[in-house]
Amino acid sequence: MAIEIRVPSVGESISEVFIGEWYVKEGEWVDVDQNLVGLETDKATFDVPSPEAGVIGSVKIEAGSTAEIGDVIATLNPGPNPNGDSSGERSTSKAESATASKGSASQQSAQSATTGGHVMPSAARVAAESHVDPKSVSGTGPGGRVLKEDVLNHVGGADGGSGREERRVPMSPMRQTIARRLVSAQKDAALLTTFNECDMSAIKELRAEYQDQFVKKYDIKLGFMSFFVKAVIGALNEFPAIGAQVEGTDLVYRNYCDVGVAIGAGKGLIVPVIRNAERLSFAEVELTIADFAKRARDNKITLEELEGGTFTITNGGVYGSLLSTPIVNPPQSGVLGMHGIFDRPVALNGEVVIRPMMYIALTYDHRVVDGREAVSFLVRIKEAIEDPTRLLLEV
Repeated sequence: MAIEIRVPSVGESISEVFIGEWYVKEGEWVDVDQNLVGLETDKATFDVPSPEAGVIGSVKIEAGSTAEIGDVIATLNPGPNPNGDSSGERSTSKAESATASKGSASQQSAQSATTGGHVMPSAARVAAESHVDPKSVSGTGPGGRVLKEDVLNHVGGADGGSGREERRVPMSPMRQTIARRLVSAQKDAALLTTFNECDMSAIKELRAEYQDQFVKKYDIKLGFMSFFVKAVIGALNEFPAIGAQVEGTDLVYRNYCDVGVAIGAGKGLIVPVIRNAERLSFAEVELTIADFAKRARDNKITLEELEGGTFTITNGGVYGSLLSTPIVNPPQSGVLGMHGIFDRPVALNGEVVIRPMMYIALTYDHRVVDGREAVSFLVRIKEAIEDPTRLLLEV
């Protein structure tokens, strides 16, 4: 008997989802827990896994359409792999198998590309047949997955193609929400940005000295973000207005630090929240962020993890940013922007020396935060980063 694949409940406030991409086709055999389709809401992207191994019977709602919670979007006929493959890996249709078997080199290349986790099988096959490295193709699927269409577009561009082409794609619910919230933040808040810079020498030396011991004990590298999270917590304790929020005609202050960390998730930027960050050690902060990043790539961040937050940190430096003005995540009143670390000449003790420098930026809501508090807050961040001993002594 066929199993109905339905849109799962993804949150109390969510009644409708957007069908982002089908990873499988009708007649294709899938393994248990293999992701079938990517669903998008206004806050996050989720994958729907197969409840059992079997063959996809029919796809009821195509990609690009909307569906309500509980709607049947596909059917699955449970059973063993008809091709006799017991390895649990996805098999291809007979036609695709025949095509793939024409050249062992192409087949090996496709398999190698598929194991990367971000290249869809059909895209890997087209890439192999076209002698294109799939890693050089920009993916437009959920989580940055490379689709067959991406490879075809890439090949067409490489071959010259027809040149002046246009492609109209509906904005996903997440992208629509990002656009709406950014415009709202600019319109409803009195945003202002102040800047400073940090000499990263002390932290780099500290990481170099203790990195091996840290990895050995906690099985994770000591990064820069945990230092900034700790610095933010200390500065928020000293200047609580930065973490306050406007509710009507009231200002709400909190005695805890729920720090949001911006993470690129393919379809857009998401900000999962580190709850009670003030209670966590450096290792616990690093482990939490690493877990967020991994699950963001796999579309497994829950809506609850994206809600709330008293302050946000975003790191444009991972993309090579030198300087930017981050935008506040409403209803928060402040966001810290980290940037790239670049060697620059600076004046130190009357001499010009080369130091690894990072520009930092604080965007704040001037309705809540005065300029003196904002500038002083950023100075505290700078002092803690340049002398990380202050983080341990909490001074």
